Amino acid sequence: MKNVAPKAIAVQKAIDEVMRRDKGRLLSGLISRFDDFQLAEDALQDAVISALGHWARSGIPNVPTAWLMKVALNKGIDRIRAKSREAQKADNLGQISLDYAEPETPEQIPDERLRLIFTCCHPALEEKSRVALTLRTVCNLTTREIAAAFLDNEQTMGQRLTRAKAKIKSKGIAYAIPDRDQWADRLDTVLSTLYLIFTTGYVNEEDQARDLCREGIFLLRLLAQLQPEDPEIEGALALMLLTQARKPARVDAEGRNVPIEDQNDRLWQADQLNEGQAILQQAIARQHPGPFQIKAAIADCHMMRPTPDWVQMSLLYQTLWTFEPTPIVALNWAVVLAEIGHVDIAMQKLDQLAEQLEGFQPLHAARANMLAKLGRVDEARASYAQAIALAPNTASRLFLQHKYECLPGGER
Repeated sequence: MKNVAPKAIAVQKAIDEVMRRDKGRLLSGLISRFDDFQLAEDALQDAVISALGHWARSGIPNVPTAWLMKVALNKGIDRIRAKSREAQKADNLGQISLDYAEPETPEQIPDERLRLIFTCCHPALEEKSRVALTLRTVCNLTTREIAAAFLDNEQTMGQRLTRAKAKIKSKGIAYAIPDRDQWADRLDTVLSTLYLIFTTGYVNEEDQARDLCREGIFLLRLLAQLQPEDPEIEGALALMLLTQARKPARVDAEGRNVPIEDQNDRLWQADQLNEGQAILQQAIARQHPGPFQIKAAIADCHMMRPTPDWVQMSLLYQTLWTFEPTPIVALNWAVVLAEIGHVDIAMQKLDQLAEQLEGFQPLHAARANMLAKLGRVDEARASYAQAIALAPNTASRLFLQHKYECLPGGER
């Protein structure tokens, strides 16, 4: 009996690790076979429950991901067989299960995630639902995390996800990468989704169990192989690589975020920086501009030394506005305007955005910084307090607290 508790803990840790690392791969593989989101999720949950008992008795298998895939396939077929009217379908799936050879390594398990992303991003779904469903199924984000990314409440987002899965089933949306002539309807959303996967990981880097930054880059490279020489795919990949290159310099010795313009560029990862810049130049040379290319160019200008090219960044934001006239673009453009001396104009723009972005933390951080520049210290202090309360991670919170304490009259 003494060994029961440690063994159970080890099994639970193993399952947690597999689900954090490979749930997206498992779900995409199951959905490809069952053609049913809900059945795939239920079957995987059944397999996890089985693993708790089986692994405790027989030990953790050499390839836990493959074990879960095999058992989930069988559990799904059992669920189908329980519905007698689908007996023929069950027989067919049973043959698929028998044909599934358990691989010797996790890398040998087919990766169906890109097909799943294209399915989630079908134009029959609302764009918000497309992105949310992808984050839920491919990246294993919780409904709460997705709701936070969209500034929604958890219940509303849960209902949206349920409706999206039901619509895919009722419309008979194929689980497949579409023909090239259908890419235009989905590619923008696919790119936006992959970038949101990346940025979610970048903001939530304290959760080391899920490297969503690496996941986003990996999936985008797969997309680039499917559709080579596409300037927007190249622009999105360049943007991710340039952003990831700065990761070692993001946080100082005190654990505080470091703004890009203040980072030690000798800490940047040269291989990712050079690749990102080369891909960006390649995309620009194709002379077919798009929003991801512009965003990558902005990132490149922000990383220039000895100081960022703020003027060029402002011009780029002006161009980006023609593609994406959104509050987020307006906010970032205002921040750049403040850096080139137009603080009053920038402040007016932020005031205009206050209602639309009330719960958006970067707005309050930007307001605090601009109010401090204008000498409106009490208002700056209040905005810093709001930004600190909404900070997405410890490094951001510590940075903002430091800025707060550096205000005239603040604690030092």
